Amino acid sequence: MGARDVRVAVIGAGPSGIATAIALRRSGITDYVVLEKGDDVGGTWRENTYPGCGCDVPSHWYSYSFDPNPFWSRFYSRQPEIQRYFRASARRHDVYDDIRFGVAVTAARWDPAAQRWRLKTSDGEYTAQVLAAAPGPLHEPVVPSLPGTFEGTAFHSARWDHGHDLTGKRVAVIGTGASAIQFIPEIAPKVASLHVFQRTPSWVLSKLDFSIPWTAQYLMRTVPITGRAVRLGIYAVHEAIGVAFRHEALMRRVQTAARLQLFRQVRDARLRAKLSPSFTLGCKRIMVSNTYYPALTRSNVQVHPAAARLTANSVIGADGVAAAVDTIIYGTGFEITDPPVARYVFDGDGNSLASRWSTDPPQAYLGTAIAGFPNLFVFLGPNLAPGHASVLGTIENQAQYVADAVSAMARSGWASLQVRPEVHRRYNEAVAKALGPTVYNAGGCSSYYRDAEGHNVANWPWSVARLYRDLRFRAGDYQVTNADRDLVNA
Repeated sequence: MGARDVRVAVIGAGPSGIATAIALRRSGITDYVVLEKGDDVGGTWRENTYPGCGCDVPSHWYSYSFDPNPFWSRFYSRQPEIQRYFRASARRHDVYDDIRFGVAVTAARWDPAAQRWRLKTSDGEYTAQVLAAAPGPLHEPVVPSLPGTFEGTAFHSARWDHGHDLTGKRVAVIGTGASAIQFIPEIAPKVASLHVFQRTPSWVLSKLDFSIPWTAQYLMRTVPITGRAVRLGIYAVHEAIGVAFRHEALMRRVQTAARLQLFRQVRDARLRAKLSPSFTLGCKRIMVSNTYYPALTRSNVQVHPAAARLTANSVIGADGVAAAVDTIIYGTGFEITDPPVARYVFDGDGNSLASRWSTDPPQAYLGTAIAGFPNLFVFLGPNLAPGHASVLGTIENQAQYVADAVSAMARSGWASLQVRPEVHRRYNEAVAKALGPTVYNAGGCSSYYRDAEGHNVANWPWSVARLYRDLRFRAGDYQVTNADRDLVNA
């Protein structure tokens, strides 16, 4: 059987892949396929099912603007409800039939002669004019390599072992990131002992969470403008907070609220000292929770410094103190600065995107297009993550960017397009300059926002309004190859 050819191949059926399929359909493009290695849509919301899993962005903003959900049960929704939303959205927009489940992409290489992408997958070979890589940044779990061998049960929070009953167990949690602060309060009451190994404390703000009454849900269903007003209000509040990310003096004032929450919920001075960050709020990802600190004050919970090594039945911290445990849960995050997709995407000379990003800082134009990789669009790429916003808005704009690019190619008869090197360079120089004074860079911490060399490869340094304004396809930013293989500026 020969390679199956499509105009657009989309990798991943998470929120980005679904949005791309919908944007293509709405633009009249039906010759596409979505390749998903899992058995359903949802991406991170399909894979992360740990107790307490939820979103730290309000529900009415963590949803597609073109597909609002008036029936959110809480202001901050939990994983099962979010996953149901993405499944329902994919069904409403008729994209399920365009998804090939159980198909893992193992390599994608640009063929300059054919002006096509050649994809190797677990379902054979595909070729495509355009490749939209949307596997998601919270995709590959990171498990630290610690000396020693543990003989009990161990798993990452993103691969939660629901068959392993934690009741009465002695449990170690390694890592205190966004997932850990959600599941620690859920498991603390049921375990015999809980040992939390913390490398660096994080600032934790209170979470304004509450159940949404059915009357409000009904109102938003029957008078849609009310739901749009709620969404706009949430956006406005977060956009105002975003100003503080760009001015450290302002962020230190916001930080006072986090410090007050810590003092109010943790009265033990020694524990409070362990949980007090030494950097400015926003330098690392901001956590929101009303239950994390109280969980750490329980009599069966101890907070330790970072895990240093393992034995058959214990975890030993950096202070040399051993904690005897039956179970280890890794809350250690994901491969973000070294995205796995970069290892299997190759340019026309056979060089992987990962090799490019190993010699130079990971960069892309508008976090989407990469010079030297024609007809490739990456989702949630370098420096496209505002620390104060819903990622769904970014995804929507990227999806429309791809659809507009594909439509322009079809109208103009272009075989390929690639961002002009000078456009790519000038944009990334501007990003680096703008990031300098932000709390991401000037806040005094190390975080997953930075690569091994210290370059910030994650954050968008400006407002969300600017992101939405700038993230628009402009043909003039590209060199195009026409049907005669002539390379010209668009």
